[in-house]
Amino acid sequence: QVQLVESGGGLVQAGGSLRLSCAASGRISSSSINAMGWYRQAPGKQRELVAVIISGGRTNYADSVKGRFTISRDNAKNTVYLQMNSLKPEDTAVYYCNLRTYVNYVNYWGQGTQVTVSS
Repeated sequence: QVQLVESGGGLVQAGGSLRLSCAASGRISSSSINAMGWYRQAPGKQRELVAVIISGGRTNYADSVKGRFTISRDNAKNTVYLQMNSLKPEDTAVYYCNLRTYVNYVNYWGQGTQVTVSS
C-alpha cells in the first residue's frame, strides 16, 4: 500500500505564507508515479484541484492560485511541496495530497491538512 503524510497546514493572516509538504511511502517508487498534486475542499463546496506536477516536471494550477502558489517535487524523497504566498481568506480549506500511478492510474489520498486564512 501507499501512504501519504501531509504537514504544514495552520492558521495564517491574509497576505501570509505557508508551505505544505506531502511524503509518499510504502510500495511506491519514483518511477511509478505519474503525478502528484494538491486539492482542497472548503465547507459546503466540492473538492477542487489546486496544483499538480506531472512526471517530467510539467505543472498545472487552478486559475485562482496562479502567481501565488508554487508546486514542486523532490523525486528522491517522493515528496511534493506547495508553497503558498499572498494567502487570502478564500484559500481557507482542507488541503489534500494526491498521488497517481502510471499503472491503471490509481489515485491515493492523504488525510488532509487544514489551512485557515484570517482576514
